[in-house]
Amino acid sequence: MTDVLVIGFDPHTIPGYDPAPVAAAIEQGSRQFAELGLAEDLFLVDFDELDGRAQAKLAEKLTSKQYDCVVVGGGIRKGPGLLELFQLVVNEVHWRQPEAAIAFNDSAGDSPDWVLKALEQRRNR
Repeated sequence: MTDVLVIGFDPHTIPGYDPAPVAAAIEQGSRQFAELGLAEDLFLVDFDELDGRAQAKLAEKLTSKQYDCVVVGGGIRKGPGLLELFQLVVNEVHWRQPEAAIAFNDSAGDSPDWVLKALEQRRNR
């Protein structure tokens, strides 16, 4: 079984944001992971925990098991003012999961496609 960790924001914790479209895309991505036979773990960052609690929780998650691929979601990567969080997440993944492929997505619904591409790139190196 291929183990995948998907890191993103919990859309229900983002102030002034309609969580429905992202929550639906997360569900769609989860269904696709299952259909592809990929074991998905979700790590959703609470927007209110950007004060360091998220980093401690992420470090714990990344040391809980070995992942074949880790996806860093678009909200963490694209959000205004979140460059420091993005850098922290990428470094935590690199330090704690050095053998894992790293993937980035355009939306929560296309994560499985990017995981497959990242795993193929890892195989071909």
